[in-house]
Amino acid sequence: MLQAAKSRALGFAACALASSLWGCGFFFGKIALVQMNVGAMVLYRFLFATLALAPLLLLHRPRFSRADWGLLLLASFMGIPLQFLIQFSGLALTTVSHASLMVGTLPVILAVGATIFMHERMDRIGWFALVLSTLGATLIALGALQATGTNHPTLAGDLLVVLSLVIALAWILINKRLMQRHSPITVTAYGISCGTAMLLVCVPLIYHQPFGPPHIADVAPRVWLALAASGLLCTASTTLLWNWGLTQVPASQAGVLLNMEPLIGSLLGVILLHESLGPSARTGGALILAAAIIITTNSRTRSREQLPLT
Repeated sequence: MLQAAKSRALGFAACALASSLWGCGFFFGKIALVQMNVGAMVLYRFLFATLALAPLLLLHRPRFSRADWGLLLLASFMGIPLQFLIQFSGLALTTVSHASLMVGTLPVILAVGATIFMHERMDRIGWFALVLSTLGATLIALGALQATGTNHPTLAGDLLVVLSLVIALAWILINKRLMQRHSPITVTAYGISCGTAMLLVCVPLIYHQPFGPPHIADVAPRVWLALAASGLLCTASTTLLWNWGLTQVPASQAGVLLNMEPLIGSLLGVILLHESLGPSARTGGALILAAAIIITTNSRTRSREQLPLT
C-alpha cells in the first residue's frame, strides 16, 4: 500500500514537471524565431532531443511488429513534422501568451477525442466544460482581432495552434495504444528519432533557400541555448516524464496537470517578453483553465485507460 502511494505521488510529480517544462517551449521557440524560420527552429530542437535520447536507443532495442512500426511511423509523422511545423507557424504569427492559453484547450480536445474514437460517453459536466472551453477560445480569438501594434496576437496564429492540438490528439492516442504493448521509453525514444528523421526530409523540401536553416556561425549563442533547452528540457525530458507518469496514475487524473503548461507559458510571455493580455484574453484563458479542471476532476466520463482502443 505504501509503495503504491509512493508510485502514485511520483507519477503525479512527473506529469506536473513535464507539463511545466512544456510551458517553456513557446518561450524558447520565440527566442529562436528571431534568427531562423520555423522549419529550422523545429529541426534543431528535435536534433537536440534525439541526441539526448541516443543512449536509450542503444539500451532499449525495439520489439515492434510490422503493424506496430506502421503505427509508430504514423504517430511520429503526425506528432512531430505535422504538429510542430503547424504549431510554431502559428507561434510566429501570434504571441507566446496567446499561444500558451490556446494550449489550455487540449484536455477538452482529448475528452472529445476519447468520446469519438475510444467509445467514451461524456456526461453533462463534460459537455458543459466543452462549451466553456470553446467560449474561452473564442474570447481569446476576439482579443487577437482587436489587438493593434507590431507585436500582437493574430487570429490566424491562434487558430494554427489549435489545429496543431487536434493533430496532437492522434499522436497521443496512437502512442497510448503502443504503450499497452511496449515500454514508454522505447516508444518515446524511437518515436522522436523517427520524427526527427522525417524533419530532415521535410524541412529542406518546404523551406528553400534563402529561407532554409541559417549558417551555424551566424546564430547567436542565446538562440543555441534556447534551442538546446527546447530539445533537452521541453522535448526529450518532458515526453519521457509524461509517458512514465501515465504508467503510474490514471490519464484522466493526470490530465488536469496539463493546465501547468498554459499557466507557465502565458506568465513567461507577459513577464519576460513584456507581452500584454487584453480583458477578453484574460477572461478566455480563465474559462479554458476552468473547463480543463472541471472535465478532469468533476466529470464522470469513464477513464480512458479503462476502455479498449479500437
